[in-house]
This record gives sequence, structure tokens and C-alpha cells, in this order.
Amino acid sequence: MNNQQLKHVRINDRFWRTRMDVIRDVVIPYQWDALNDRIQDAAPSHAIENFRIAAGEAAGEFHGAVFQDSDVAKWLEAVAYSLITDPNPELEHLADEVIELIGRAQQADGYLNTYYTVKEPGKRFTNLRDNHELYCAGHMIEAAVAYFYATGKRRFLDIVCRFADYIDTVFGPGEHQIQGYDGHQEIELALIKLYHATNEAKYLKLSQFFIDERGKQPHFFEREAANRGDDSLAPWVDPHYQYHQAHLPVREQDKAMGHAVRAMYMYTAMAQLASLTKDQALAEACRRLWDNVTQRQMYITGGIGSQECGESFTFDFDLPGDTSYTETCASIGLVFWAHSMLQLEKDRAYGDVMERALYNGTISGMDLEGKKFFYVNPLEVWPQSCENRKDKQHVKTVRQKWFSCACCPPNLARLTASVGQYVYSAEDEGVYVHLYISSEAEMEVGGQKVKLSQTSEYPWEGDITLTVTPEQEANFTVALRIPGWCRQPRLTVNDQTVDLDAFMKKGYVYLDRNWSKGDRIHLSLPMEVELIQSHPSVRENSGKLAIQRGPIVYCLEEVDNGSNLQAWMVSIDTPFTVQFEDDLLGGVAVITGMAERVDTADWGDELYKPASSRTVPARLKAVPYHLWGNREPGEMVVWIREKHS
Repeated sequence: MNNQQLKHVRINDRFWRTRMDVIRDVVIPYQWDALNDRIQDAAPSHAIENFRIAAGEAAGEFHGAVFQDSDVAKWLEAVAYSLITDPNPELEHLADEVIELIGRAQQADGYLNTYYTVKEPGKRFTNLRDNHELYCAGHMIEAAVAYFYATGKRRFLDIVCRFADYIDTVFGPGEHQIQGYDGHQEIELALIKLYHATNEAKYLKLSQFFIDERGKQPHFFEREAANRGDDSLAPWVDPHYQYHQAHLPVREQDKAMGHAVRAMYMYTAMAQLASLTKDQALAEACRRLWDNVTQRQMYITGGIGSQECGESFTFDFDLPGDTSYTETCASIGLVFWAHSMLQLEKDRAYGDVMERALYNGTISGMDLEGKKFFYVNPLEVWPQSCENRKDKQHVKTVRQKWFSCACCPPNLARLTASVGQYVYSAEDEGVYVHLYISSEAEMEVGGQKVKLSQTSEYPWEGDITLTVTPEQEANFTVALRIPGWCRQPRLTVNDQTVDLDAFMKKGYVYLDRNWSKGDRIHLSLPMEVELIQSHPSVRENSGKLAIQRGPIVYCLEEVDNGSNLQAWMVSIDTPFTVQFEDDLLGGVAVITGMAERVDTADWGDELYKPASSRTVPARLKAVPYHLWGNREPGEMVVWIREKHS
């Protein structure tokens, strides 16, 4: 589903609508203040001022990271998605003013980047390895496409088309063109969106060029560095460029390496290109990489990128909880990739991971009020350790107001505001339901409009009702994802039971029939509390269990369970109770149960003692991982010690 179709999906889901309202009412205004340096005690941004300086309307020096422009672009993209679902003339007027400022900062030849316009004029495209030039261009393109779909206005789209046209003259296989690519992937997937919005094949071809060129020998980054007389590498950049996923041509890659966000953006573009061009070699590379990421290098929360150095993947099964990096942007990128894999082929595996990341590893990056954010999303926090150990300084025990590298907050804003685009997809033969979010959607199937209405209390309850309303009776397919976590799903159509096994293919149940106005599908997904184990090769989780119910991963917090959370123990047969608490954390299903704690009451002063197995019964309380840190600061843990009978 593209952004144009998003205009025909209305979210009325309690869980997501609340978060979308926070994005609209709090986050977008708050981030606008941050971009204008109005947040007291927060890291300065200077992003809007950089555009004013580039436009010749203010004096001063460029401030911030080389990719500071991207914060403005992602803010505009979030605004666009919000306008699609919630029209707001005042916000649209403000966005139009920012777009006009961007237009005035654009150079006569179409070039648009405040860092190089203000700080290093004359050095365009001389350090693509390090300076995010095309990355910024990509985010600006994505924002413009979203704004065009939201408002129908072409001004922003025309600005980025001029920029993309200029880039197309600079990069390519021609004798006087740069045969290279950006160090941070993003332009590749943005150009595909621009192709969809304009139907200009040259943008798709340029995206293919950047993907195909990556990793070729002799290495572009080495040639580029030689041209500028630079033989240095940042400490986190390896000499073989695994950090940039440029160590091999993309079709030869089979393990996720390097910077996790860069990898996700590249894999997303690869999947979309494979789908559009029917490139089987590219599709196979996507499948190999998918298996490696999701079966070897992904946390139970949908977090990825376990290492702080380089914000990167490390090696198979290396998934420490207390030092994990798991950048919010990386989990967001995993959602993008999973959604793109679903366009390539309908397989529950992709929808399950998309759901896991959406409900756990992404939204943990923002507090309930929308004014504080996590860049890093660990699975275990011991505040005293984080404050005193150098190897945990990246792990914050409370969310921050803003960041000097502020990629995550606006990225999360644009994802949340656009969640409607991940729920459904429509193809010639029918409609696919990927996520269970209360909503109303209108799609075209087989030449006629079909309306879908979905109601549920997901993710807290698994009873979902879909009402199908075609313009007139017609034969088409409605396919529903049956989540892998559900053990005993049940489905009826107009109260008639459907044999799921008879109509299941790769985790989707296909209902092919004549549909009439008002036909009702009822899907029951019983949500049992489950204790989850890791693969035995995940050493940090050996002898530990995690609590999951439906799509939600749970954690223990000190505010509910006292300090020293490592003392808690659960067994496979621990009985749990689920209770919905309206007055806790905005309304949440809480899991409680009689577990055990290591008995330390009479330990004494000795540091070491002969081993014993003394425990005491105690009532454990678990809350969703994505909500941790919204109350008193303290310890948090996802993986709990297992007690054997």
C-alpha cells in the first residue's frame, strides 16, 4: 500500500488512535519547538536556522550534525501523515511556510543541503562515505511525496524533483558521472517512492543504480577517499566497509553486518526493487538476509543492532540485554523492511515481525506524554550500573528531552502517524489484512470499491470483527494473517465456521467467495500468557524466560516488584492472571502471578556462601515492555530466571 492509499484508511483504534493523537497534539508541536531551539535544557538543534542561513535570510554558522536537515524532513513527513488522518489548516500553513523556506534555500541547479551550502561550499559529493549527503536528500524526498499525497500540493514535490533530477545528472554509469553511492542508505527507497508519485522511470532506474553499484570492486569509498587525500577511518568503520553494507555486492550478502539502520533502509529498498522488477537474485538475497536477522540477530522485542560501537549488528546469537543498543530507528527500519517483504510475497513471517516491532521495539522509544524519548532500548536496566560503568553509558534509565543526534524522535513520529498504511494491502485478486487495528478502509479490488470495517480491543484482546462492504456483490479474496503466536485461532464468516487448515497458505487464511454488503468475518485469537525461551546459543538468556501475551512482550519494573529484579524466578507451570487496569499507564493488561524470589533475608555480610536453593513465594507483576520507564525510575528486566522443580 502506498501513501496515496493511506488516505483511505481511518484509524479509530483505542491503542493507536491515542498515540496518533499524542503525535498530532504534542509531539509535532514539541518537535517544532526543538527544531527551533525552544526546549529548555535540551540539546540544541538549529535545524530551521540552518535553512534560513542557507537561504540568505540569516547570518551565522551551520550548527549540528552533517545530517541535520533530515530532522526537518522527517518532521514534515510526520506532519503530512497527520494531515492525512486529521486535517489541520494551521499546521498545514506552518508546513507550507517551512517548504517555502526550503525552496528558498535550494540552489539554482537544484542542489539542496544546508551543510554544504553554508559550511563547505564547493565540496559537494566529495565525502559520501561519511557525510550523509544523499541520506538527507532521501528523507527530503520521502517527506515531499507524503506531503503531496496528503495535500495534493506540488510545490514540495517539485522542489525534490529538481533535486533528484540534479542527482541523476551527477550519479550514473556515464564517463563524467560519479559511479558511487552514499554511506548511509536512504536515497534508494526514497527514489522508489518518488517513482510511484511521479511515474518517472528515471527515479526507479537511479535507485537500481545505487543498489547495484554498492560493494563493487575496486571499492568506491577507497577511490573517493584517495581523491580527497583522506586515508582515515572513524573508529567504528571497518576497512572492508561491512559497517556500510558495502563489503560485497548486495546480491552476494547473506548475513546482516554493520550499522543496523543503514542495513534496514537498504534491505527495504532491495525488497521493493525485487517486487517491482521481478529480480529473483535480489529477492533471494532479501530472504537470506531476513532469515539471518530474524532468526539469529533480533531481540524478542523486535529490536536489532546489539552493539553500541557503530550502532551495529555483531554476530549470530549475540543478544545481550543490559548493553544492547537496539536503536529506535533500527526497529522502525525493521517495520519498513517487513512491510516491503509482504509486498514481495505474502508470508506470515513478515507480518509477525512487523507486528512484534510495532508493538514493542518502536513505541518504547517515546513516553506516554510524547515529550521524552529513548534512542537506545535495552532489555535490562540497573540504574547504578548504567551510571557507573563505561560500557553502559549509552543506556539511559529515563527518557531524554531531545538528542544532539535526534534521528529517532521524528522517525517515530512519522511511523506512528502513518500506521494505517501497514494494516491492509489491496491487489487485483483481493484484500490482505496484515494487522488487527480498529479502522475503516476503502480499497479498489477488481475494478470496484470495497470498504472494510475492523473492530477489536487489540492488542489486549484477540476478538476481531471485520465487515466487508463491496459496491455490489462480487467474487474476490479476503486474506487474513493468523499470527504465529496464536495456538488455537477460530474464524467464522456470517457465523459459519471456517476450517482454517483448508484455506491456509504461509500463515494467511484465504477467504475466496462472493461477498455481499455487510458480510461479517469474526476472528478469535485467544491470548494466553506464554513463557518464551531463547535459542540455546543466546548465552545471555541461558536459564531465563520471558513473558509474552499475544503480540506484547512484558517486563518487570522495580516500582512493582522491588529492587534486585535478578532475584525473581518463574517456572514453566507458574500460574498467571491477566487483568486490565484502566487507570494504569493509559489502560493496560497487567500480568500477575505467584512466583518466587531468592531468599536473602538472613544472608549476613558474607560476599560468598555455600550454595543453597532457598526461595520465598512472592507475587510478581509484569507490564508491557513498551511502557517501561513511564513511572518511577528504577530497574527493569525482560528475561527472568527459570526455576526448575
